[in-house]
Amino acid sequence: MSILLIALPDIFRGIDIDPLAPANISYLLWLIMGYLVVTAVLVVSFGRIGDMYGRARMYNLGFAVFTVFSILLAVTWMTGDAGALWLIVMRVLQGIGGALLLANSTAILTDAFPTHQRGLALGINSIAAIAGSFMGLIIGGVLAPLSWHLVFVVSVPIGVVGTVWAYLKLRDVGERHAAKIDWWGNVTFAVGLVAVLMGITYGIQPYGGHVMGWTSPTVLTCLIGGVIVLAVFAVIETRVAEPMFHLSLFRIRAFTAGNIASLLAALGRGGLQFILIIWLQGIWLPQHGYDYESTPLWAGIYMVPLTIGFLVAGPVSGILSDRHGARAYATVGMLGAALSFLLLKFLPVDFSYVDFAIILAVNGLSMGLFSSPNRAAIMNSVPPRQRGAAAGMTSTFQNGATVLSIGIFFSMLILGLSRTLPSALRDGLLAHGVPADAAQRISELPPVSTLFAALLGYNPMQTLLGPQVLAQVGPQQAGFLTGRSFFPQLISGPFADGLTFALVFAALCCVVAALASLLRGGKYAYVEPEERAADGADELDGAAVTESVPVPDDRSVPVSPGRVLRGRVTGPDAAPAPAVVTLVDHSGRQAGRAVADGQGRFRIEPPASGDFLVIATPQDAAHLAAPRATQISVNGGPVDVDLVLDRR
Repeated sequence: MSILLIALPDIFRGIDIDPLAPANISYLLWLIMGYLVVTAVLVVSFGRIGDMYGRARMYNLGFAVFTVFSILLAVTWMTGDAGALWLIVMRVLQGIGGALLLANSTAILTDAFPTHQRGLALGINSIAAIAGSFMGLIIGGVLAPLSWHLVFVVSVPIGVVGTVWAYLKLRDVGERHAAKIDWWGNVTFAVGLVAVLMGITYGIQPYGGHVMGWTSPTVLTCLIGGVIVLAVFAVIETRVAEPMFHLSLFRIRAFTAGNIASLLAALGRGGLQFILIIWLQGIWLPQHGYDYESTPLWAGIYMVPLTIGFLVAGPVSGILSDRHGARAYATVGMLGAALSFLLLKFLPVDFSYVDFAIILAVNGLSMGLFSSPNRAAIMNSVPPRQRGAAAGMTSTFQNGATVLSIGIFFSMLILGLSRTLPSALRDGLLAHGVPADAAQRISELPPVSTLFAALLGYNPMQTLLGPQVLAQVGPQQAGFLTGRSFFPQLISGPFADGLTFALVFAALCCVVAALASLLRGGKYAYVEPEERAADGADELDGAAVTESVPVPDDRSVPVSPGRVLRGRVTGPDAAPAPAVVTLVDHSGRQAGRAVADGQGRFRIEPPASGDFLVIATPQDAAHLAAPRATQISVNGGPVDVDLVLDRR
């Protein structure tokens, strides 16, 4: 994505299209967001297919598909509308390969590493992703001026090597679960999510006499219709025997809380990255002597502290969360991110770079502190046979939230600009000799054009005025109007208004994400019954149990008042289930036992701190549920764990 963003001006010049013309803004939006939309829609389906037919196989296919469409993007020969449509279609199809990679990479890493090393593995994986994004900015900035085709060519050898290497080296070590494809679930999920994301994409475009399109019948139909179809999808998934995604996973507190936090974090940072780029490219860099054409590259360089912070915190937080659990690190990370957004709010538009860099570093450290532990906790909480679909759902939350975030943040900026920018622009143009009719026409243009001009590194005034108007005002006034000070000074006030709303919204998202992280419960990892059976336990209906051993006498083994295991037991249908909950220590001896009440609730006081296996065995044979086992760590405080019985 980063290499495409920095190359967009050269790409549109190459296909001879003005992306800022009202009729062409949709081309710009879809070239940016089409890849995000298709990956958000397909990752769950592809993750489920990986669960069924092999994750490594799907990952290999993803590399191959991505490479093929990189080649087709690089050989684009058409110009005008045909060229733009070709690029958008090829980019969307390239997103199919990206979805295959995204859906299965996290699940493959989770399969390959034991529970106590997954945070580190996913932290290193995040380093590769962030480093690749930064390298994309640099490589794109170097290659695009030479030839925009090269920004797609550079992906080809990487894709070829990745395809061959993955085919030769990757082997499926995870569990496959043969099942039929849930066609109705796949179709309704895709249609519903595509409709919602299309509504968001078109919502920030002008409609009629409005600066945005949120009142457009098309946008409203997409948003409302999409939500209805997604509701139908949820109903279907509760009725079919082999659903695309087991909604019962959301009964697992660690999975649900982690995904809510991940969605809110993506909602807070996704669109804000675009706003920071506009801030740098449209205002700060020109004011400090940089040509508009060079601002995309320099914006990426000036945002390096954000990348460095993430690179430092990602693996460190992963290692620490492997030892102590994700809750503390993810919660502190989100609170730090919220603080960094509020600190940005207090910066002047023409800020000191040292202050800006420190705040970006804090944001990067905070996001890195959150990301690896949160992903590891999510993947640790789900059964191995459902890791692909679970990873896909997590990616859907992140990518969908990014698209939604772009819509929200751009809407806030556009609202802020639309209040004061038209009059300020008209008065400023008139004061410098621009004819009244031209000044009025330019002031009535949608603010979104001004934002995208800054995002692309175009000189906004040169683009808006055009050569004919500039020739009328004379060379001196033309030089001032298209220089580095007129537009940044003009937009600073209106931009600051919109930026305040966006930063406060981002901070609130992170605070709520911190609350979700805090409520995720203690360290939690799903343990397959077979793993427990391999340690010498008996096996009953696919879940590990131990032989009956008397519960230690409370009078001989002191119990700390704060050391409590509590939670609920539910069946596959999410209803409370009558069950016996047994606590087993590392030596295989029973350390505690409780019977769940009518609401499925139970409470056990462990005799000591340490790692334990919790086994929930259904009491009602007619309940059509199999026992469930999971691993927990008990320290000095209460541990919350909810157990969802497996279907027989």
